[in-house]
Amino acid sequence: MKRLFWVLTSVILLSSCSDDGINFFTLEQDIQFGEQLDSAILANPNEYPILDRTQYAEAYTHIERVMNAILSSDDLRYTTTFPWQVRIIHDDNVLNAFAAPGGYLYFYTGLIKFLDNEAQIAGVMAHEIAHADRRHSTQMLTRQYGFSMLLSIIMGDNPSQLEQILSQLALGGTMLKYSRDNEYEADKYAVTYLCDTDYHPRELAGFFEKMMGSTQKIPEFLSTHPSDENRIKNIDDVWRSLGSKVGNTYADRYQSFKNSLP
Repeated sequence: MKRLFWVLTSVILLSSCSDDGINFFTLEQDIQFGEQLDSAILANPNEYPILDRTQYAEAYTHIERVMNAILSSDDLRYTTTFPWQVRIIHDDNVLNAFAAPGGYLYFYTGLIKFLDNEAQIAGVMAHEIAHADRRHSTQMLTRQYGFSMLLSIIMGDNPSQLEQILSQLALGGTMLKYSRDNEYEADKYAVTYLCDTDYHPRELAGFFEKMMGSTQKIPEFLSTHPSDENRIKNIDDVWRSLGSKVGNTYADRYQSFKNSLP
């Protein structure tokens, strides 16, 4: 009877994971899964050439300043629960950033060098932080792979599947897409977080406007489901609803950040 109970429970869990508002992972499991992904990234420097923190201390000072400013917002739920950290991946040909569950953030040098000012990268980072803090990652991954599969990865029993998931996250694979509601919610909270900082909260919309006027292909991490125009409108609506705060862009300081990169 006990075995039947657990079988039925597993069926209920798996069938319920299509609801964006439901997450059957614990916070500790979010962190464990993020640790697994981070370890896989560090173990594969050919695919993910992480900049050394000692050699590029100035670059990490810049990007961690942005992260810490966003994490100071009172609107985050897991500021002290998740082990927030950011890594820079050296690949100028990739315009991408992604967040792993538990607060692990990754930014490619290609994206950093493409942006115009520090408020824009703060907008992108706030968007990724929102995905992690609202726990969209494990919701999305559970929809794609199922609770049991992800649990086996956390337990260390499925390293090949971990590598596949990592590749999809890092390169913006089409298999792993946040839902429309997830994307709109991440945009909303990105603006909300930035209203608690010195940065101009609307610069996430400025990023989309820059991409629309560029010949560059918009990165998958910000191109899922909602159109650019709709997202700009929604970002503007949130910004105005919060008082249309005008903050700093820190263009000169951002140029120093870019100059510190290889």
